[in-house]
Amino acid sequence: MENTSHIQQKVFLALAAWVTTVAIAGYLGLFANIPANGIALLVILSLTTLIVLYYRNPALKTYINNLPPRQLITFHLWRIVAGFVFLYYGSQNLLPERFVLNAGYGDLAVGFLVPIILLGKPSIRKYIAFHLFGQLDFILAVGTGLTFTVLQVPLMENIATFPIVLIPLFGVPLTGASSIMAIDALLKQRRQLASH
Repeated sequence: MENTSHIQQKVFLALAAWVTTVAIAGYLGLFANIPANGIALLVILSLTTLIVLYYRNPALKTYINNLPPRQLITFHLWRIVAGFVFLYYGSQNLLPERFVLNAGYGDLAVGFLVPIILLGKPSIRKYIAFHLFGQLDFILAVGTGLTFTVLQVPLMENIATFPIVLIPLFGVPLTGASSIMAIDALLKQRRQLASH
């Protein structure tokens, strides 16, 4: 089994390569040339790949399972930025209003919930509830976005432009997968505590 620092380096390098690739391709306008259904497919494939890697790679799963639960929650602070980006794009009439409401305010709610969860007493149950709430918002926002993209709702094509394209093609898959991983890790911890 690989040591933790080696796995951590691999994870960091993979994430850095991924976000850099999306940023450069987005900046060059390459995603704007892909049909809307192609963007939706990239989101689904990215999310699925991360989840499969987690469940199929024992070293990665062990690494994620050993991360402090609070660290996995702190990651969701990025959703505050995403929420404000969605609201800004909405205020400029660059995205459909319903999508902006679902994605923007949902991300803000989850992001602003992070400090409240972290300030209280540590609790596996509370952490699981946070991730489940985050997943409900994720399902609503991503479901709306994918539906609008597939149906080619006007303005949804702007999701493929830089810099907002970083949200669906990097932030969304990473957020969805990290919550699934966190819930899995927390349930494992709860089972271990119950068996003692």
